[in-house]
Amino acid sequence: MSELKIVGTAEAVNDTQAYKTLLTSGQHTLIADEPIGVGGTDEGPSPGDLVCMSLASCKAITLRMYVQRKQWDSGTIDVKVKLVREESAMGPIHSFLCELSISGDLTDEQKQRLLQIDKACPISKLLAKGSAITSVIK
Repeated sequence: MSELKIVGTAEAVNDTQAYKTLLTSGQHTLIADEPIGVGGTDEGPSPGDLVCMSLASCKAITLRMYVQRKQWDSGTIDVKVKLVREESAMGPIHSFLCELSISGDLTDEQKQRLLQIDKACPISKLLAKGSAITSVIK
């Protein structure tokens, strides 16, 4: 049997304030919420937005690590992610649309290489592959 390794942790606490939820991970604290239009107070990103933020940040960090190692003049790396829902006869289909902007002076070949490296982002791999989710009540 393979060894289990924890690679991320989070806790979410909702204390009856509609949908506003306090999130903690290590020493970091965030608020998740829902928009006013669906009953939230819009005090933080929605869970879907948080997934997009996770994917965007992972892609930006992965690309930054690569360009630093290659010593390329990348300038600013900007990653925008949209979670798209399409209705189909078999139910909704979700996908992510990712737009990369790199302000530095890169060749077309370097840009194509960055599109390949972009797929190596661990969160991209996690979302593309899917994961088992197990919940228990304590």
